[in-house]
Amino acid sequence: MKTESVTRGPVHTMAQVLLSSRPISWINTAFPFAAAYLLTTGTVDALLVVGTLFFLIPYNLLMYGVNDVFDYESDLRNPRKGGAEGALLEPGLHRTVVWSGIITVAPLIVAMLWLGGTGHPWSWLVLAVSLFAVFAYSVPGLRFKERPVLDSVTSSTHFVSPAVYGLAVAGAEPTPQLIALLAAFFCWGMASHAFGAVQDVVPDREAGIASIATALGARATVRLALGLWVVAGLLMLVTEWPGPLAAFLVTPYLVAAWPYRSVGDAESGTANRGWRRFIALNYAIGFLVTMLLIWWALVRS
Repeated sequence: MKTESVTRGPVHTMAQVLLSSRPISWINTAFPFAAAYLLTTGTVDALLVVGTLFFLIPYNLLMYGVNDVFDYESDLRNPRKGGAEGALLEPGLHRTVVWSGIITVAPLIVAMLWLGGTGHPWSWLVLAVSLFAVFAYSVPGLRFKERPVLDSVTSSTHFVSPAVYGLAVAGAEPTPQLIALLAAFFCWGMASHAFGAVQDVVPDREAGIASIATALGARATVRLALGLWVVAGLLMLVTEWPGPLAAFLVTPYLVAAWPYRSVGDAESGTANRGWRRFIALNYAIGFLVTMLLIWWALVRS
């Protein structure tokens, strides 16, 4: 398929750059950092503000923008692309999007390293791993997104690492309960990516792209996602009260994915309906998680 690079005005360019950052998903990376840092330190300071801003927009612009640029050819074959589920960037905007990500993250990273000081060296490593995962998922030569299972692991790292960074830079103690919580979050992230990959089995295979879903097949991948969500719920049972109540929050995800547990590869695109429900669920579940975190903070105060 041929495409033409069209010269547009600055408003159009800014809109496309913004769209490539997936605004609907900003909260998924900013909230974990902010919650982890704030609940550990109990203070609102410059690092909280800068870190939240970093994980809210620039981090997502770099992560999703780079993905949209290097996935352009395959995205042309994917009917989902061109909206909230992924921009279909004009080739003439590819360099602009990549540089916009780099330019916006660079000063904030410097500020975070400076504000974080040298007292928590593990936080530097966590931030490095987080940024590596952002690039490794999409850039040629690494392309973890085309390495089945590693694709889901890397995607989950995108969302869990902001929380781990917040905990590390705040000096949180790695208790068994905290590790269980992070493990549950990681399982949730892997399940979410795996289920999301099911809807793209057909276009990915047509484009010659491997994924956990193209490797395992749609049916097995949905069932794996269901299992990972169950494991996430079980892990929450061993966290500090009222954390165990969050075990029940995996139920809506199980309900959303359950109808596709036997979907065949040819009909895998129908899982997009479940994926759209998943996106909406994130906001409702996020609200309930916030309430539980506030409760946890009150219990400890």
